[in-house]
Amino acid sequence: MTKRILLSTPHMSGEEIKFIQEAFDTNWIAPVGPNIEAFEEEFCQVIGGGYAAALSAGTAALHLALRLVGVSPGDEVFCSTLTFIATANPIVYQKAKPVFIDSDGISWNMDPNLLAETIEYRAKIGKLPKAVILVHLYGQSADIDPILKVCNNYSIPLIEDAAEALGATYKGKAPGTFGKIGIYSFNGNKIITTSGGGMLVSKDPQLVTKAKFLATQARDPAPHYQHSEIGYNYRLSNILAGVGRGQLKVLQDRVAARRKNFEIYQQELGNLPGIQFMPEASYGKTTRWLTCITVDPKKFGVDRETLRLKLNEKHIETRPVWKPLHLQPVFADCECIGGTIAEDLFTNGLCLPSGSNLKIEDLKRVINAIIQVSNYTRS
Repeated sequence: MTKRILLSTPHMSGEEIKFIQEAFDTNWIAPVGPNIEAFEEEFCQVIGGGYAAALSAGTAALHLALRLVGVSPGDEVFCSTLTFIATANPIVYQKAKPVFIDSDGISWNMDPNLLAETIEYRAKIGKLPKAVILVHLYGQSADIDPILKVCNNYSIPLIEDAAEALGATYKGKAPGTFGKIGIYSFNGNKIITTSGGGMLVSKDPQLVTKAKFLATQARDPAPHYQHSEIGYNYRLSNILAGVGRGQLKVLQDRVAARRKNFEIYQQELGNLPGIQFMPEASYGKTTRWLTCITVDPKKFGVDRETLRLKLNEKHIETRPVWKPLHLQPVFADCECIGGTIAEDLFTNGLCLPSGSNLKIEDLKRVINAIIQVSNYTRS
């Protein structure tokens, strides 16, 4: 049977084993230990400073971020609509209300002009959001400066969801480090992985200290178990932090491999009628965590979904671009500002196999399969 080509699989380096072995040899198995502290320090070196808390998931980091900026029941939080649902779920955990903001066509991320117009209008009617969650999508930074400017003008905390963008740059700096709090994910399909895990970062050491306190069940400094606040079991294990330390060592290699995948796809498919690739915004460098295309059915001959199914028949996994959150049944009653750009990207967008461990023969199989579909529709 033909081997199935998957979208994005874990890619171990071999560097992870020594840190895992150290954890076993020293019996640091619990969610505390030297790998965690070292992982946090090394991560901050990679992103250019600040302070970090290693956590069980990027979603946990987002939940803590909302708690740290004071999001409470009934508050509104502005959020990118073109993203995975994990971006918005923590808003609901806090019994707050998400308000979704459409994308721009340049980066596919939150439209800065639309956000600014909406915040300025909300200021006039006395209904500002408690926070803004800005997603950096598919390895590409949003246009942070204008978004941060309008948030700062109205004292609205900016939380950056950089779950998909570790290794990217915005004007030479790491996305996730501009706002009040940034979060990252190390899920199995991310550019580096700890199998499951995340990181909360901030320039404010007190925020990070508070995050660690809340992430360890909010235990008060007492010889007995005493708790004055509700906390969570959100800390990363020392073993998985060891995996993260090994993965950090090859981050730039993983970025280079995924960008190379994109270059090969673009070279071979870029001239096909109806195929366009996710642009790279001029202000930064994307990791191309996933190579994304849009399919114009009138020019290509079939729509995105037909192409996806045809590739699936050939044992090639692809996925539609994220379904906008304002179209998700669970958020049917939530407000959305704009939405047509995100909806169009969802309708026509497809993510191609993009793992850093793909071989050239895998890429050729994907490319040839797409060309075959294209040729068939014109025969």
